[in-house]
Amino acid sequence: MWDDCNELDCKDSKCVCKTVRKIADAQDAVDDPGCDVGCKQSIDDLLSPSTPSSGNDTVPFILYCKGSCRPFVGNGILQGTTGNNRTFRCFESPIFRVSKIHKDCCADLELLLPVTEGGSTPGPGGHEVCNYFPGNSIRNLQRTGICVKVDLCDFVGISCLEPVRALPVSDFNANNCGSSQSQSHSHS
Repeated sequence: MWDDCNELDCKDSKCVCKTVRKIADAQDAVDDPGCDVGCKQSIDDLLSPSTPSSGNDTVPFILYCKGSCRPFVGNGILQGTTGNNRTFRCFESPIFRVSKIHKDCCADLELLLPVTEGGSTPGPGGHEVCNYFPGNSIRNLQRTGICVKVDLCDFVGISCLEPVRALPVSDFNANNCGSSQSQSHSHS
């Protein structure tokens, strides 16, 4: 059954890797090709035939680093132009969507942006996840198309958010990003 991490020593069984693999499988099952809140519940909710047609396609999650137990904040650089000049802007987020998982427990994770109802994002985040979710203003998560490759064996914890239908990359308007984030659509 799914609770195989409870039966094994997670340090030896690569529990985080197994959980992210299950998230990837669940997202693939509902994705068009082209506790109440936790990873098991989020995966079950995403795949549940009894859940009304929600259109959810993503189990967003947070990874916790070995040693510090702090959330991992992924970073990416977007390339754009301002006038005739090439510009590079930094983008960061502690919220991810698995894009691809490899046999060796390496994974390509897409950075997700918390967004308000109007489509804007909070300014610079920080080292705490809650800094990315100020007050009650966040209404959805935005796919960015920016991926980082990580070794899932280097993490000791994972926290899953409830499934969502993340806004597609085609809706990504980097001009609405906070001041420390990108202002272009192209990415490297």
